[in-house]
Order: sequence, then structure tokens, then C-alpha cells
Amino acid sequence: MTEATPASDIDELSYEEARERLIDVVAKLEAGGASLEESLALWERGEALAKRCEEWLEGARKRLAAARDQPL
Repeated sequence: MTEATPASDIDELSYEEARERLIDVVAKLEAGGASLEESLALWERGEALAKRCEEWLEGARKRLAAARDQPL
């Protein structure tokens, strides 16, 4: 698994980095064994990482739409 990134650094992650860290968070949550507080912190981190991924995807959608609208 990849090392943890502080929440403040999530905005600096590439799509691929955010996705990999989100996969790590999901795996930790699915494995269980964490305290309630740890689980909540993981959930919050996962939400922030998912939001970062969605921002990247939305940006890509906008770029594709703009490229389609450009005359050849």
C-alpha cells in the first residue's frame, strides 16, 4: 500500500495518485479491525480522495467537450 498523504496535500495529487490512495483507504475499511475513530478518519479521507478524483474527471470531460466543439 502507498504511504498516507496529509489531507491538505490531496489537492496536489494527480488522478492516478488519488485513485490509488482511495483504493488503499477502501481496502483498510473493508479489512476491518480499525477503531470507530480510525474508521471515521479513513472514511473522511476517502471522501476527500473521491472528490479529488471527480474533479479530475470533470476537468477531463470539459476538455473533451471543448475539443469536440473546435472546428477542424
